[in-house]
Amino acid sequence: MQRWNRRDLVAGFVIVFLVGLLAGQHLKSRQLTSSAAAAEPAAAPAADVAGLRRVSSTFADVAAKLTPAVVNINSTRIIKGQEYYDPFREFFYGNGNYREPDTTSESLGSGVILSADGLVVTNNHVVADADEIRVAIADSREFTAKLIGRDPASDVAVLRIDARGLPHAEWGDSDALRVGDWVVAIGNPFGFSETVTAGIVSAKGRRDVGLSDFEEFIQTDAAINPGNSGGALVDLDGRLVGINTAIFSKSGGYQGIGFAIPAKVAQRYSDELVKNGRVIRGWIGVIVRQLNSRIAQKLGVAGTDGVVVTTLWEDQPAVRGEMRVGDVIVEVNGQKVKSPRDLRVAVADAPVGGPVTLKILRGRRSSTVTLKVAEHPNQDNGDPAPGI
Repeated sequence: MQRWNRRDLVAGFVIVFLVGLLAGQHLKSRQLTSSAAAAEPAAAPAADVAGLRRVSSTFADVAAKLTPAVVNINSTRIIKGQEYYDPFREFFYGNGNYREPDTTSESLGSGVILSADGLVVTNNHVVADADEIRVAIADSREFTAKLIGRDPASDVAVLRIDARGLPHAEWGDSDALRVGDWVVAIGNPFGFSETVTAGIVSAKGRRDVGLSDFEEFIQTDAAINPGNSGGALVDLDGRLVGINTAIFSKSGGYQGIGFAIPAKVAQRYSDELVKNGRVIRGWIGVIVRQLNSRIAQKLGVAGTDGVVVTTLWEDQPAVRGEMRVGDVIVEVNGQKVKSPRDLRVAVADAPVGGPVTLKILRGRRSSTVTLKVAEHPNQDNGDPAPGI
């Protein structure tokens, strides 16, 4: 057996101590390096920052280009004071007739300049029933606007101001928009002029919102508030793709759901208003409602596709074509009718004076009737008569 002397043992302890000390120093150094690395924030890649700057620059360029073309609209309506007879006035003043003083009601909205010579598009509800319309442009000038025409059925109106050389927007292709595309909203919410917000296209072709008769709205989450109505919805190329119209809100303020009339609709109707002073639509003189299983059973009709006639206007195309209340319209010009909107759009687009062919069910019998389309009439206040 090998024997260890005292000197060998001391040397062994010294070697073990030195090895442990060196290992501890190395471990401590690694821990300090790791802690420093964790404490130091990671630098963003230069490419990411450059991309964000490009996006920011795009929004700024769109705002700079289109903001001067968006105007503030102030509509004033004079409310006539009521006249009445007051016997006490008769007794004290010898004349009992009294008329309350007139009051005024004002509403704020937005509009978009379409031409250098002062053509402005906005919403019908911004200017409806107004006795005076004032338009303020980006350079702080104000004008009294002339109403060229308004269309309550689509909520589009066109004004003209007496000015030249104005900055103006160009129509874009709303059909080319995709859900998820960036858009910019420009308007005057709550009277704060030249306000710019950004968001995305949340949905397209929104119908049955209950805002107008002809609905095909772009839905966006770009912030829209009262006063934005009639303002611009713009794509990243700076083209006008919609006219901001309304919001869905339980509080009256922005809740992430706004609606805009697509450019293809607003452009079509604004062009007609400029040309004719009104939008000309077809009419056959019926009021209809959606067919359901209960009504179908009562009428003895198989299935629930189609719309049922509930009212007929006297001396109008449907009456002259011997249609009856209770008739179910299932096709128009060979196209299926699944809702009142289907019939409304098809008849409205039919040329006035031209034919429209309906397939109808009367009980278990089906037949076709061809009617001569008339022009949709207006009521005394200028709003379209109810019906199709």
